[in-house]
Amino acid sequence: MFYWKISEVFGMGTVFKRKLKNRRGEVRESSVWSIQYYRNGKKFRESSNSTRRKDAERLLREREGCIARGLPVNPKADKLKIDVLFEDVINDYICNENRSLPDVQRRLKLHILPYFSGSVAAAITPAHIKQYIVLRREGGARNSTINRELAIIRRAYSLGIENGRILRRPKFSLLRERNARSGFFENHQIEAVIRHLDADLGPMIRFAFLTGWRTQSEIQPMTWSQVDFEGGTVRLDPNTTKNSEARTFPLTGELRALFATQRSRTVALQKELGVVIPWVFHRQGHLIKDFRGAWKSACLKAGCPGRIVHDLRRTAVHNLVRAGVPERVAMQLTGHRTRTIFERYNIVSEGDLRTAVERLDQSNQLKSITSTNP
Repeated sequence: MFYWKISEVFGMGTVFKRKLKNRRGEVRESSVWSIQYYRNGKKFRESSNSTRRKDAERLLREREGCIARGLPVNPKADKLKIDVLFEDVINDYICNENRSLPDVQRRLKLHILPYFSGSVAAAITPAHIKQYIVLRREGGARNSTINRELAIIRRAYSLGIENGRILRRPKFSLLRERNARSGFFENHQIEAVIRHLDADLGPMIRFAFLTGWRTQSEIQPMTWSQVDFEGGTVRLDPNTTKNSEARTFPLTGELRALFATQRSRTVALQKELGVVIPWVFHRQGHLIKDFRGAWKSACLKAGCPGRIVHDLRRTAVHNLVRAGVPERVAMQLTGHRTRTIFERYNIVSEGDLRTAVERLDQSNQLKSITSTNP
């Protein structure tokens, strides 16, 4: 048996300690602080699970703050397992039809859940996050990889607060990404790579070089219905892009010639095989899937070992900006939603630096001539 001893009043609620009575009638005071508050005229009592009065006061302020803002109050939040929050992340990705769902599921299964599973969500502190970072680094993970995983954890807590499951999340910051790739191709380099690719892959790589579109998700599955020769555009439908936004790229002279050649090859192959080929870029009528081996070999033979296909996206951004295309327009052409990410792709090459110095030298020479001939 027990009864409640009200100890001190804070705002509209109270903090107190329980007095417990055993079967022999002996009374003792609990060492754990509890709180009492009202919501919609109904009284609630809750243990702070702490022997420190300040912890109880903090919990009471959180409860009263939630009530004042009209947010849900969940006394069971302190017992909620973090696994539930990660399930909310998966459900959120499924509901929004997010294309990166498989990647999130993989990261959860291989790295995040083995460390956090079974933990109480409210008990996770910044110290736990730092320990996770240390373990991942010891496992060879780079800062960029760890940041993708930390983003999943942060999203889990954000959804938990939004869904009324928890009241707060541990404060932590993402790591500085010192390993951001900065590779891009000069014109002579990409020409050398394409020369070492077969006739099926060469046109696709050239298109990626010119437009900066994502190869795997946007270029490989491209069909002829997306190419408008009369209107002079190639387009991506909303459900085919990473950010779910439609995109259009006007046909330059080089792009139009590329599509015309590719169309002629496709029509001839359709007549030979007696089938309809919907893909713009294909391998003997079949959708191009994995070409990593051919790409790696071509880069090695062209003297560009270690380059990745995504470097073509960086190259396109670089070329558009250097050609004088306004950055906002370049972002729309390549499909970059935020300026922060766009700037990471906007690489300054040694040629850009030399051009800048040459312009400075010319300016100084002009000033010298002007000063000597007033």
